[in-house]
Amino acid sequence: MADRFGSVVAAVTNWDASTPVTDWVARDVVAHLTDWFPAFLAAGGIELDTAPSAADDPTAAWARRAAQVQELLDGPDPDREFIHPIAGTHPLSGAIDMFYIADIFMHTWDLARAAGVDPGLDQVFAARLLAGMEPIEEMLRASGQYGPAIPVPAQADPVSQLMGFVGRDPADPKGTKGMSQRLPMEPP
Repeated sequence: MADRFGSVVAAVTNWDASTPVTDWVARDVVAHLTDWFPAFLAAGGIELDTAPSAADDPTAAWARRAAQVQELLDGPDPDREFIHPIAGTHPLSGAIDMFYIADIFMHTWDLARAAGVDPGLDQVFAARLLAGMEPIEEMLRASGQYGPAIPVPAQADPVSQLMGFVGRDPADPKGTKGMSQRLPMEPP
């Protein structure tokens, strides 16, 4: 997922292009993904070095953060116990997958819409994310982290179904009609 997001980052020619996330431009998507996760890890005792600022260089910021997370996954004990005070206890690799990779996946769609490129998202992974979120829809919507679902045709592909579920409009070229401010995987 990180490689695919990196490919979309490389395709961005206008870092001030609007995105499907209210009040965000392309660089804000990268800033979000490079800024929130270190605090999440730190709450569980894992410190990451500072990455370049996405405000100054979104491409370098993403490259550094992605490399740091990959180092954790390639390290000597990627499945060590990770205890987060809110998210609970998980193997480190499982916490990265559940909280970060899912966020990267969905925000790849947002950045691709801003860049006017194909997000190239995996349909099977999208279906898996959606299946995991549907049973807790009421809780997710009550959290206020994203708005109402956007109806999509029943025969829509899994990526379109997922994006509609999280409040993006796959039928709108910019994905903005009825979209939400934040995705459900974002911490408060």
